[in-house]
Amino acid sequence: MFSNLDLQQLIFGRLSLEAIPYHEPILLVTFVVVALGGLALMAAITWYGKWGYLWHEWFTSVDHKKIGIMYVVLAIVMLLRGFADAVMMITQKALSVGASEGYLPPHHYDQVFSAHGMIMIFFMAMPFVTGIMNYIMPLQIGARDVAFPFLNNFSFWMTAGGAILTMMSLFVGEFSRATWLGFAPLSGAAYSPGVGVDYYIWGLQIAGVGTTLSGINLIATIVKMRAPGMTMMKLPVFCWTTLASNAIIVTIFPVLTATLALLALDRYVGTHFFTNDFGGNSMMYMNLIWIWGHPEVYVLILPAFGIFSEVTSTFCSKRLFGYTSMVYATMVIALVSWLVWLHHFFTMGAGPTVNAFFGIASMIISIPTGAKVFNWLFTMYRGKIRFETPFIWVVGFIPTFVIGGLTGVLLAVPPADFVVHNSLFLVAHFHNVIIGGVVFGLLAGVQYWFPKAFGYKLDPFWGKASFWCWLVGFWTVFGPLYILGLMGVTRRTQHFDDPSVQPFLTVAAIGVFIIAAGILAFLIQLIVSYLRRESLRDLTGDPWDGRTLEWATSSPPPPYNFAFTPVVHDLDAWWDMKRRGFDHPMEGFKPIHMPRNTGAGVVLAGLSTVLGFALVWYIWWLAALSFVALLATAIIHTFNYNRDYYIPAEDVVRLESQRMAQLAGRA
Repeated sequence: MFSNLDLQQLIFGRLSLEAIPYHEPILLVTFVVVALGGLALMAAITWYGKWGYLWHEWFTSVDHKKIGIMYVVLAIVMLLRGFADAVMMITQKALSVGASEGYLPPHHYDQVFSAHGMIMIFFMAMPFVTGIMNYIMPLQIGARDVAFPFLNNFSFWMTAGGAILTMMSLFVGEFSRATWLGFAPLSGAAYSPGVGVDYYIWGLQIAGVGTTLSGINLIATIVKMRAPGMTMMKLPVFCWTTLASNAIIVTIFPVLTATLALLALDRYVGTHFFTNDFGGNSMMYMNLIWIWGHPEVYVLILPAFGIFSEVTSTFCSKRLFGYTSMVYATMVIALVSWLVWLHHFFTMGAGPTVNAFFGIASMIISIPTGAKVFNWLFTMYRGKIRFETPFIWVVGFIPTFVIGGLTGVLLAVPPADFVVHNSLFLVAHFHNVIIGGVVFGLLAGVQYWFPKAFGYKLDPFWGKASFWCWLVGFWTVFGPLYILGLMGVTRRTQHFDDPSVQPFLTVAAIGVFIIAAGILAFLIQLIVSYLRRESLRDLTGDPWDGRTLEWATSSPPPPYNFAFTPVVHDLDAWWDMKRRGFDHPMEGFKPIHMPRNTGAGVVLAGLSTVLGFALVWYIWWLAALSFVALLATAIIHTFNYNRDYYIPAEDVVRLESQRMAQLAGRA
């Protein structure tokens, strides 16, 4: 006979009322605020009867443009969550010096810094980058969609599913305390017996599947779906950086998947891949996670480089200086990115030969990066510069990123790295590159391509206010952290005994709130711009006088992007088309074959999320049931042949007449 305890474990696994952190006031207040906000949002959607619209037009859409927008929305939501963690961390550091213990207990603080890193990289930066690539790249190559539209929808919802599972750890159970990379043996069952690491593993596994499939999809799109005449050396630089970024993705994310699978076996089955017992080796985990981890930095930064290239060329009214060198620099960075991972643990004792190899490789990768900086500067030289909102992000990026790169070269020297390893200097360097490079680039991309997606500009005042808050706030936060790192102050520390560090940490805390003002200004910009959209609308559809092919269609583009596949004659395709004049026919339109929307991606990702939740809590019957349902849904979807539809020729004529009127205004 089963006892009540056995029956409870059979049904609920490790899940119980104790998993709800009602004894943690910060988490309880957060839960109440999020719950009320969620209920209010759902009530508003219900009141206005928008559930059907969201389902049919957005959630089930296979249109790359709508999927790209959903990726960016997910990234902005997760930015707010991840930044809230940053505010909590830096204020805790500023308050917990000497006799004061601050307001975050150690076990909560460890969860906060682990969640902050994971969320910002996997669920803010990655979706943001993927969303912009998804929206812009097919337009730039003259394609109607990506190579595999359904796979695109499925990839997004898998990423969203991983984010949802990770967010659930805030309210049911706890999150990992083993850092954002889950370092072994700390992430093993012996040192992390709770559910935190399990949330970490399955949240990343689910999102990782989506990222890998998206990488394959975007590579196939660039290789096979370019417009006639668009040879590889006529690709816009943003498409080259997209290609390089996704080439890195499809080679490193399988490594992450395998690493997390081995860690899961250690925790669930009792193997010893990453322990020091029974022949295991925790340093093997370090090698595998950083073989993924350092190329991941270039997955993020390369598309940002592409954005800066597009923006610089447009707002200097010049062709990008050194296109060929830009392409080769991009591919060299991608190649060398696989050869630098060990500089993250020079102190492991691998020996001078190994350290010298990876130190030299880490310095070499700065050469093509420096070449890019000089190309942007030479593009500006004697250009007709317009200091519009997207371009000021470039101006702020260059000195900020260069300083971050120089500190990276310093860290590539093993003896210097020995001194500042695991210090706040390293934290400052990493954020110098990610914020000054990736985030600045993504925000420049939003300002630049927002009119393409929605048909009106973003309000320039609030955009510039956001930029200055980000720039000033960044240096106010991380300037003191560089100094503290050189003083020997270590990272991941919840409390400091030395009162001399408090002034620096207080200044850093002030800087975090300046960045918060920048994020708030960006959100206000979105709202104000929507309310003023008619006055901000540019009827020509090309408010920036762009140079590449995405501007050769209406803003926003029709579902099919291009009624007639454009023929490319020049690197700056749109610039060349305006010079040649518009000779598109206004007759002979045919129905356009398009993929039909499908809910299979939402269902598959939803079942995957349920499976992940069941594995976190050892609810084995639910895990088995969701896995069987997952397989059944996938099999049924493969037999769903009715996934296409045709846009009638008369609708194409109507849409193209509107587009041609816009093009005539831009001639």
